Amino acid sequence: MTAKTVLNDTHRALGARMVDFGGWDMPISYGSQIEEHHAVRRDAGMFDVSHMTVIDLHGPRTRDFLRHLLANSVDKLKVSGKALYSCMLNERGGVIDDLIVYFFDDAHYRLVVNAATRDKDLAWIEAQAKAFDVVVKERPEFAMIAVQGPNARAKVIALLHEGDRPRIEKLGKFAAAAAQGPHGMPLFVARTGYTGEDGFEIIVPEEHAVALWNALAEAGVKPCGLGARDTLRLEAGMNLYGQDMDEDVSPWEANLGWTIALDEGRDFIGRATLEQQKAEGVKRVMVGLVLDDKGVLRHGQKVLTARGEGEILSGSFSPTLEKAVAFARIPAGEPGDVRVDIRGRELPVRLVKYPFVRDGKPCDGI
Repeated sequence: MTAKTVLNDTHRALGARMVDFGGWDMPISYGSQIEEHHAVRRDAGMFDVSHMTVIDLHGPRTRDFLRHLLANSVDKLKVSGKALYSCMLNERGGVIDDLIVYFFDDAHYRLVVNAATRDKDLAWIEAQAKAFDVVVKERPEFAMIAVQGPNARAKVIALLHEGDRPRIEKLGKFAAAAAQGPHGMPLFVARTGYTGEDGFEIIVPEEHAVALWNALAEAGVKPCGLGARDTLRLEAGMNLYGQDMDEDVSPWEANLGWTIALDEGRDFIGRATLEQQKAEGVKRVMVGLVLDDKGVLRHGQKVLTARGEGEILSGSFSPTLEKAVAFARIPAGEPGDVRVDIRGRELPVRLVKYPFVRDGKPCDGI
């Protein structure tokens, strides 16, 4: 049985092309995926991300629990509403999921985890929480709308209660706060996102989600589907779970070393493996590729290097750059001339540092 978000009828009324995404019936586009992509890069677009799983954690030892559960350190979170991106690892250092954790107080945190990994994430979190007497509470009564783009914040703030506007305007990146939306609806507004643009991810009670979506549309925010979301996050150098990393890939191998906090005295799950990998060096690395010739880079294509074969992870045509870009995992060491096997043809690609796009413009060297 395919799950539906509270906005499903709204998407269909807008003529969205729907697909199965991790067991959810979700919009891939409402017409032109390219136009939706450009709307986010140039103005403001919105995505239904209500399929994401919101989990609240409660108990006096919640901070201790998260210090054990996550590879990044929640000790960095000192102000209520502050957020942190982290991987949750198994004992082998593989990524069970990547997530965002929000801090309310030492006895209350919120996690937002991926939709496709919901069941295994909840099972893992609940199993680990027992030793710390932490109460794990899923919040299925919430919907979530991401509003992204250079004009996204201004358009959202204009819809908020007058008294909340200055506070939300001052909200720093990776921070969140409560605010009142249209008709007094309660919102949890986070300055986070998955597109490389500024904006908000807004958690809203399900009964208000359609009204919020419609108010945003009236304010000139363009509805966007999962297709544009994928090309935007790829251009921005952001990993997709299940494609760029999984339970057999460590953060070092997924170019997520920056999310590992090897702080003293904290024994988090997977730490021993990560320390060993750091000392010995990983055998494979994740890199960015640009194809200057015609052609599209796709997941699973073979990458040929002087050190041996690798493969394309996420790959797509970049609407901003008007050429194909990809992440690839290749053997560590000097790769020499890199080529990709596209239907039996070996095409040369450039190995680059990503992100490919920042602030709507190509990054240096792309």
